[in-house]
Amino acid sequence: MAWKEARRASKDESVAGDRRRGRGAVSNATGRFEPERRESVDDGWDSFAELPPFKTELREEIAKTIIATNDSPDLGFDRSINPYRGCEHGCIYCYARPSHAYRGYSAGLDFETKLTAKVNAVEALERELSKPGYSPATIMIGSNTDGYQPIEREQKITRGILEVLDRFSHPAAIVTKSALVLRDIDILARLASRGLTKVAISVTTLDHRLARKMEPRASTPGKRIEAIRQLSAAGVPASVMAAPLIPALNDAELERILQTAAEAGATEAAYVLLRLPLEISPLFQEWLQAEFPGRAKHIMSLVRSTRGGKDYVSCFGERQRGTGHYADQIAARFQLALKRYGLNRRNISLRRDLFRKPDAAQLALF
Repeated sequence: MAWKEARRASKDESVAGDRRRGRGAVSNATGRFEPERRESVDDGWDSFAELPPFKTELREEIAKTIIATNDSPDLGFDRSINPYRGCEHGCIYCYARPSHAYRGYSAGLDFETKLTAKVNAVEALERELSKPGYSPATIMIGSNTDGYQPIEREQKITRGILEVLDRFSHPAAIVTKSALVLRDIDILARLASRGLTKVAISVTTLDHRLARKMEPRASTPGKRIEAIRQLSAAGVPASVMAAPLIPALNDAELERILQTAAEAGATEAAYVLLRLPLEISPLFQEWLQAEFPGRAKHIMSLVRSTRGGKDYVSCFGERQRGTGHYADQIAARFQLALKRYGLNRRNISLRRDLFRKPDAAQLALF
């Protein structure tokens, strides 16, 4: 079945449950940049029954560049690497869902099933780091899509990137919600011994049932906490990202998430309030109606109370934390929890002074 034929979901209707089992989004509306919109209509010939379940498809891409830059004042980094487009974890709240719409992807089920691997990432990174005048600064891995999503097991692109960064003694930070990061603990430990890396594990909830609904193909909460424990034991600075916090759904867990992570060895913590830009708002609301119909209206009312009555406000300084009494309460609770559990007592800055460019002969060995 052709790619576009497999996306015959209505703009307004949800995809049947048996076709999206194990996925996060409920629908697969046509992307906002496409000239046509399609709706599936039952013609009385049981045509819907012929549509197969959504399966993960992987395409390859030769990236022109691999280091993306940004000048956002509310991010702690100015450059990042995303080895993949799309993410199989299927997190319904993922702020990255709309970012690939210009390529013909739906922010719904396409985003988590139609994946692209940047197969030349290692070569591109070596080339960019070797450019005359390159000045090192921390590279964030996984800022848009998770570098340790399931396809990384076979592709090993993230591991290849870490190997390059290790050879160049280049600082790198990682954010992931996958225990697969432990596969690369050998490289991470080497980098950490030189002050060149730290890893943030995203823990949205400690309730495995809720996690399975929100982020169906990510590691279970218990495995993420165990990843923090093992990273810390190996000398790799580990932090916890309580993100996103969703009013009346998982925000009550904030203190318990921070406590559990701190007991496992996390030394830093951060949080982000739920963000609903562009297509994410209707996708999230659709999911709420499907999974928590009795609470959906209340949850969205509280979400809007943190965004000035809107679904989302994109202003720098506001988009991560929100505003209003409810957002202020979360911020206050977070600060109290940091003190209670000994988190963020010091900010771990990664070294840049060790950066070096291996000579051509060394690079040729790899």
